Amino acid sequence: MRLLSWNVNSIRSAERDGFVDWFRKDGADVVCMQEIKADPHQMSYAVRQPEGCKAYWNPSKRPGYAGTGAYAKIEPKELINGTGDTKFDDEGRVQILKFKDFTLVNAYFPHSRRDHSRLEYKLEFNKAFEEHVLGVSGAVLVCGDFNVAHQEIDLARPKDNKDNAGFLPEERAWMTAFLGKGFIDVFRKQHPGESGQYTWWSYRFNARARNIGWRVDYFLANKKMSKRVKDAFILSDVVGSDHCPIGVELK
Repeated sequence: MRLLSWNVNSIRSAERDGFVDWFRKDGADVVCMQEIKADPHQMSYAVRQPEGCKAYWNPSKRPGYAGTGAYAKIEPKELINGTGDTKFDDEGRVQILKFKDFTLVNAYFPHSRRDHSRLEYKLEFNKAFEEHVLGVSGAVLVCGDFNVAHQEIDLARPKDNKDNAGFLPEERAWMTAFLGKGFIDVFRKQHPGESGQYTWWSYRFNARARNIGWRVDYFLANKKMSKRVKDAFILSDVVGSDHCPIGVELK
């Protein structure tokens, strides 16, 4: 079973860059998307309801902002949009898809902003998200854009970014604590010590071509789920966003 996650940074913009053809050719069983920036009625039919799968949308109430979505060839037994807290759910940041033998959580974590003005909001979201996810029983897989590079190996220039959003001590400390409560960063488990593996690049300074990037998108598995993961990968050649897709293959 092949699962992908991608911050598309506007599903309509990604469509103009070939998103629909990419999705058809890849053939993934599940694709989770973040930062869709659109309501379903604003999408083309090809994006809103692709052939051969079900589409699930959780847009933000604020137009053109945030939001999550998912395609699944296997229909989940249950879909839950949000965690029950309108402070965060109004931005469409979380989807929970409960399949027969595991639960998939699609998440778009807040950005703490350049001036750190949204750091407190992000940490509040992190806490609410953690409490909700840790309450899910069985095998759990979490994917999405966490908007944090966890370790120095996860960005090209750690020393230059030690005071920047996405690499702040508070953000990294939460990630460490969350992993310590029973989750595994499956890409890092599969690729220990492998540097230069990023999922986001600034549009400025030709950063992507130079591979000056950050790994801020993750698949995390709890212990029951981690046994099923046989591979984890980054599709850095796929364009259409400032992020690229990431994926896992399940046994």
